[in-house]
Amino acid sequence: MSFALFMHFLLLLALTWGVQWKTKPNTLSASAELWSAVPIEAAPAANEPEQTPPQPVQPPEPVKAVEPKPEPEPKPEPKPTPPAPPKVNAAAEREGADIALKKEKEKKLQEKKEADLEKKKKLEKDKLEKEKLDKEKEKEKAKEKEKEKAKELEKKKKEEALKKEVAAAKAKEDAKKAAAEEKRADALRNENLKRMQGMAGASGDENSKGTALKSSGPSPSYAGRIRARIKPNITFTEDVAGNPKAEVEVRTSPDGTIISRKLLSSSGNKAWDEAVLKAIDKTATLPRDEDGRVPPVLEISFRPKD
Repeated sequence: MSFALFMHFLLLLALTWGVQWKTKPNTLSASAELWSAVPIEAAPAANEPEQTPPQPVQPPEPVKAVEPKPEPEPKPEPKPTPPAPPKVNAAAEREGADIALKKEKEKKLQEKKEADLEKKKKLEKDKLEKEKLDKEKEKEKAKEKEKEKAKELEKKKKEEALKKEVAAAKAKEDAKKAAAEEKRADALRNENLKRMQGMAGASGDENSKGTALKSSGPSPSYAGRIRARIKPNITFTEDVAGNPKAEVEVRTSPDGTIISRKLLSSSGNKAWDEAVLKAIDKTATLPRDEDGRVPPVLEISFRPKD
């Protein structure tokens, strides 16, 4: 109904302009045709009471022709203001608002996705940086461990070298002590020889190399007496196959004190050899022979079953 009224209004406006155009030939005219920006479908008609149809508009009476008079030059008339566009109905407005809201939501959702993606990329980048930093730290730790290991190895080498030096010094000292002991025994023996050489009445021939007045040695029973003195000090409980012999050299002072002992021939049983040597050390002093002397050097043999 509003559309029909609007169309009648436009028709009336066109007729009025047509009349003015005929009476004023130099007058400018303009017309505008309005269309809706968005095609709109009409809503269904509501059940309203019937209304009286509008009365048809009577056309205006024709204007009598008037002789044209010279008129001054017409001033340009202002262009008519175009009528306001028809209002869009509420349904179209709601639809447009829904579309705009949907687009806004989609835009926000897209922005959120982009922000999440950027955040994810940043987290992945931070993770890679952290892993890289951790690897560098592990490498540094490995280098430190290698350095510590090298230091420990160098320390052990120095300790081993020091131990060897100490052992060498101790061996050298022991060698010095043994040499001094041997030298002292030799000096004592030479002293005894010189003392005996000073005795008159030596009976040896011109080729003799002895130092005694006469060729003599231990009495036949002296070796048995020596073994009898040493054997009680032997501690040996092992079973030995056969009856092996261990020969020992014993050096003594004039009073019978044992100065040193040395294994000349092993019995083949190390335990028996050690037992004999320990027994000699325990004995300490040997008895004098029938002549009241103790030979400076004795060779004595020991058997476990004698």
